[in-house]
Amino acid sequence: MMIALRLSPHNPLNGFLMILIAMSHYYECDYLNALEVAQRTVSLCPEHPLAYRWVAVSLGQLGRTSEAAEALRRAMAVSPSSFDFFTRARPPWMRPENHEHMLDGLRKAGWNGKIALSARRLPRLTTQAVPAFGR
Repeated sequence: MMIALRLSPHNPLNGFLMILIAMSHYYECDYLNALEVAQRTVSLCPEHPLAYRWVAVSLGQLGRTSEAAEALRRAMAVSPSSFDFFTRARPPWMRPENHEHMLDGLRKAGWNGKIALSARRLPRLTTQAVPAFGR
């Protein structure tokens, strides 16, 4: 994947590839690299709601609770439907142990198990680049 990113740095799919790299680092318990890639994804592709969740879980696992809580609020606000989809039940393509690992990071970030749709008062981030992505 890294070769694909280098060969085509402006490919619109790069945000998704970067999220996959962040997830790989996270599931290997390499939380610092997961955080770095997820934060880079947020800055380069703010329209991808998945990246915000990986920032939050990585910070939660690193014990950086105040930063993790803020990242969690953003993850829930940027796309409540995406957040709920991945937390309410395990997506069929995600291994049970990986889903639990992700939920553990969310709990460490301060998530109490409530769905994001109840967080409607949080500011909603919007972009013009990919208007329907994950919303």
